[in-house]
Amino acid sequence: MIRSHFGLETNPFDPAITPLLPHQQAVFNVLQVHARQGGLCLVMGEPGTGKSVLKHALIAHDPKKIITPSVSRTLHTYSNTLQILCEALGLDTPGRDTHREKALIEAAWKLNHEAKLLVPILDDAHLMDLDCLRKLRLLFEDFPKNHCLLLVAQPGLLEKLRLRVNEDLRGRITYSTLLLPLTPDDLKDFIFRELDRVRLAHNTFTDDALALLLRSSEGILRRCRNLCVSSLLEAVRDRVKIIDLSQVNRVLLQPHWRAEHDLPTR
Repeated sequence: MIRSHFGLETNPFDPAITPLLPHQQAVFNVLQVHARQGGLCLVMGEPGTGKSVLKHALIAHDPKKIITPSVSRTLHTYSNTLQILCEALGLDTPGRDTHREKALIEAAWKLNHEAKLLVPILDDAHLMDLDCLRKLRLLFEDFPKNHCLLLVAQPGLLEKLRLRVNEDLRGRITYSTLLLPLTPDDLKDFIFRELDRVRLAHNTFTDDALALLLRSSEGILRRCRNLCVSSLLEAVRDRVKIIDLSQVNRVLLQPHWRAEHDLPTR
């Protein structure tokens, strides 16, 4: 609908093809270096700050040289996590955990001999039971050192790792970073960059509409993207090419954008 109405070849604000923002690119570059040092790397941030975009960029970066099996279902047990890793590496390992562990270690050394880098990614790692994470850490001790276990999580994970009982895990962190909410100027640059990418004019959003977008996003990248896309859809409904306060306000009236005390009552 958006492409047809605005005469575009690609979708605006599409996270699958949106390039990394400068701060994300800086983290990405550091991760490529630390991934060769072994140990644990932590990428943390509140929901919507761009962790998933960074993860997908790493997965798609160089699949022939950097192998990035991803575990997104971190509420699974250790056994299921091993099975997910085996499936991601194309390993057929029926039987006990020891069989899967042996197969994973052999696969890691094979990748090492092929000069490939192994970077398993645990998404939403703050939901993972730390005993499971500890078992994975012990397993990776038998991997070649040019690998890295990347934990993508909310900041609460670091609070757990600061407990003395988890010092064995925290002591193996070689790199950690916190993705913070963006400033209004950064969000504005993001919006303009996306408009440039699909060849839409910067005045597609009026100054008032843009100011409301930035204020309502509260620095959260995902909110900004969703609000922009929803506003574009409202412009399609109104059959206009310029987005003003009326379109943005119509989106903000939807219940999930409104504070609880602003919701109507019976």
